[in-house]
Amino acid sequence: MLSDLKRGIAGIFLGVGAFLWMAGAAMAQKIVVDAAPSHVVNTFSPFRALGAAIDRLRTGTPDKLLTDPVLKEILGAGWQAVTYRQNTELMVEAWHWNARGTWSNPEKQEGYFTGSAEPAQMIRHSWAYPLPHRGFSQGDGNGWSRLTDGDSKSYWKSNPYLTHNFTGEDDSLHPQWVMIDLGSKLDINAIRIAWADPYARRYAVQFWTGNAEPFYDGTTKGTWQTFPQGTIADGKGGTVTLKLVSWMVPVKYLRIWMTESSNTCDTHGSDDKRNCVGYAINELYVGSLAADGQFTDVVKHVPSRQQTITWPSSVDPWHAAANLDESRGDQVGFDFFFASGVTRGLPTMVPIAMLYSTPEDAAAEIAYLDKRHYPISWIEMGEEADGQHMLPEDYGALYLQFATAIHRLVPEAKLGGPAFEGTIEDVEVWPDAAGKVSWLGRFLDYLRAHGRLNDFTFFSFEHYPLMDKRASLSWNDLYQEPELVSHIVQVWKDNGLPPNLPFFMTEGNMTGGGERPDVMSGLWLADYVGSMMTEGASGTFYFHYMPVAGRPRGFVIMDHNYHVKTYPPQYIATQVVTKEWVKPVDAPHRLYRVSSDVKDASGNLLITAYAVERPDGQWSVMLVNKDHDNEHSVKVVFADPETRRDRFFTCRVDRITFGDAEYQWHPEGTSGWADPDGPPSKSTVSGGAEALYQIPKASIVVLRGRIGD
Repeated sequence: MLSDLKRGIAGIFLGVGAFLWMAGAAMAQKIVVDAAPSHVVNTFSPFRALGAAIDRLRTGTPDKLLTDPVLKEILGAGWQAVTYRQNTELMVEAWHWNARGTWSNPEKQEGYFTGSAEPAQMIRHSWAYPLPHRGFSQGDGNGWSRLTDGDSKSYWKSNPYLTHNFTGEDDSLHPQWVMIDLGSKLDINAIRIAWADPYARRYAVQFWTGNAEPFYDGTTKGTWQTFPQGTIADGKGGTVTLKLVSWMVPVKYLRIWMTESSNTCDTHGSDDKRNCVGYAINELYVGSLAADGQFTDVVKHVPSRQQTITWPSSVDPWHAAANLDESRGDQVGFDFFFASGVTRGLPTMVPIAMLYSTPEDAAAEIAYLDKRHYPISWIEMGEEADGQHMLPEDYGALYLQFATAIHRLVPEAKLGGPAFEGTIEDVEVWPDAAGKVSWLGRFLDYLRAHGRLNDFTFFSFEHYPLMDKRASLSWNDLYQEPELVSHIVQVWKDNGLPPNLPFFMTEGNMTGGGERPDVMSGLWLADYVGSMMTEGASGTFYFHYMPVAGRPRGFVIMDHNYHVKTYPPQYIATQVVTKEWVKPVDAPHRLYRVSSDVKDASGNLLITAYAVERPDGQWSVMLVNKDHDNEHSVKVVFADPETRRDRFFTCRVDRITFGDAEYQWHPEGTSGWADPDGPPSKSTVSGGAEALYQIPKASIVVLRGRIGD
């Protein structure tokens, strides 16, 4: 009888436990919108703030991509405004935005080119001119450095606009440098420098003491140390062999730090002062110097990417008509671009070339666009100066010269930048005299010191958070996006970004293009748009907008004849964002912060949500379920902490869903197909204080309706 009693008690406890477990399972997790009117975190128009980016296109493709029926398909996704990307800066090329113009040496068709500001025939195409005095071993175009190409007649030369003649500052405030990467630590004790004109009178030869690369996150993990015999105070030019140390030192990175020029003229003559300032080097050799004077070189000298790698601080934008290379792609002509319809007639952000151009050419470009009466919103000053390893003070010096030239012709032009490449951490550079390493902080300091902060009207950066994981992406990577966005925006603010200054993510995607063809990439896209706008962005722009015919991945997948084969997940996710979450009108949407308690055992936030109050009076909540195994049941609460009043969706609620049930990718070798391939499913559900909303696994769900008590 006792055993029966024990079994009965045990059964009661098991029954209670099972009841509690089932009750807990049935309890809905909460999505809480902070809907206090004073807590709006952003107000934006989808037409101005949710757009896409257009870069240089493959030669021969603009006439296909920027005309119907292909353009109609691209625009069908719903992105509105566009940013025009300036790809030639990344490739160390001069950009002739207008083929009509003048050379500084017209007789030889060479020198410094200025495009014509006067509208004439339609500019349909524009092209790149790889720079003949480049010092980069990487990048495209003629992608080798003249510092280690084995040609005694070629040379690297620094940008003349960073000298006293143009900055008005002592050259020592803008030291120019070249760096060489030996590939691994090698025992060396000497360097041979074949100087060209102008050469350095004062310079120092240094080596990097850290094990990390001396860029990006490695800038504070080592120091540049001058060799014991590496300081030269009275350089004479020519070819010099310097014994840097009396013993052998294991070195991977060396740097020549130049602070005073001979101001002697280069091979292009003395008629143009730009030929006679800065620094120039024919060839670099590094190795060992024996007691008998025998020099052993460890540098590989070839005119290809097999050469020993070098980087310079800047490059002279001098070039010649003969450097034209149309095979590198078509930086779409401005007239064709604006006439095509891709801008939808909305104000467009346009770039000027700045790192490898002249102030006069940039000013002429903006004057041309102004005379054409094209709607321009913002002007981005250069492209990815951090990716070109330009120091912020040098960028600042160019920025002020170019801003002055532009405002002389178009006073109302709104300028900004610097279009940081897709970083998720602070952009750091070698410490200055005060130990400061923040690129943005030092650039802003430079503008303030010159009383020109008002010339900086917006901040721009690119966003490719998973670039380093392109080959190893996993679903867990989706959890990071909101935190990555929040972190990097806070970094910019901590670096001194002025409050209320507009900031734009002007180009972004998961990994930089060719995104995954499964629904994961669509979920990421919705999450990044919501995250970026929640953090206060004035605009966020998708990239790659233009598809590549015959390529199995892209924004629209087309065959070689430009016929649509399928719409990939990011295309359909874009439609959910631009046509369902927001109302596709040029009117203010008010965005509120949302909290979620849908987490896994590790604390990862499985569902993120983004709420907007639309101009039609409806509230729209976009929920992104990054749990690819489970659906979740959630309650949506619109809380007002000021009045302590909770509201809920009432009556009929529109429910739009895009996820695994609507889209499945089936890989097959390097290609594949989708089945099903959309569209999003649509239904109507009932609202109310007790309403539970099912969020399917791996999905984007938009709930849209009116709210009440």
